[in-house]
Amino acid sequence: MSGLSTPLLAGTTAEQIQKATLAFLDSFASEQAEHGYTVSFEPGSIDSRLALAECEKPLSVEFSGDPWKSTSPSLQVACEGTRPWRMFVTASVSIHGPALVAARPLTRGERITEGLLAKQSVEINSSRRGVITDSKQAIGMEVRRAVNAGSLVTPDMLSAPNAVERGDHVIITAKTGGFSVRSRGKALASASVGEQVLVENLRSSRTIRASVVAPGHVEIPM
Repeated sequence: MSGLSTPLLAGTTAEQIQKATLAFLDSFASEQAEHGYTVSFEPGSIDSRLALAECEKPLSVEFSGDPWKSTSPSLQVACEGTRPWRMFVTASVSIHGPALVAARPLTRGERITEGLLAKQSVEINSSRRGVITDSKQAIGMEVRRAVNAGSLVTPDMLSAPNAVERGDHVIITAKTGGFSVRSRGKALASASVGEQVLVENLRSSRTIRASVVAPGHVEIPM
């Protein structure tokens, strides 16, 4: 995320650091509002006795912790002048927006369809496991464990379904450059797209390691 610079008066005081932090958080909230998110924030207190070296350049403020995964992210305030310094302050940040929840109870192994999902406004950054905001990221995935109706759907709840099951007959494609050869084989294990699996070539009876590229299709380099 880009930092925000705020002009300073002579000397660097706690009040100036507080103002720079507030300006940065206000800019962040405005930016997220354009994408449909509501951000409320409260910067942490700074000791009023604090007095750092004078900074002839504007202060730079940026998140040093991910505000999308914590409601108490830290911010770095820095001076890049002739007497540079940096310090960290905390803030309370709440990001509300639409995320996917289970429209009904989901069972382990169930395949996600559009009708199983609903959107609900939640505090997105209170879930350290993340959230899913686009149904395209979930449809077609399998539920890894039971999920209650209304529960937030998080990435760790879902897994890609197997594109190849143990014992399935598959098409083996051997590729080199623009040339390819196809043969038939049998999968010796289950795997999803992108994973490797051992396959028996039914013509040669050789066991080879191939990459799963689509349901029922594996590929090996020549």
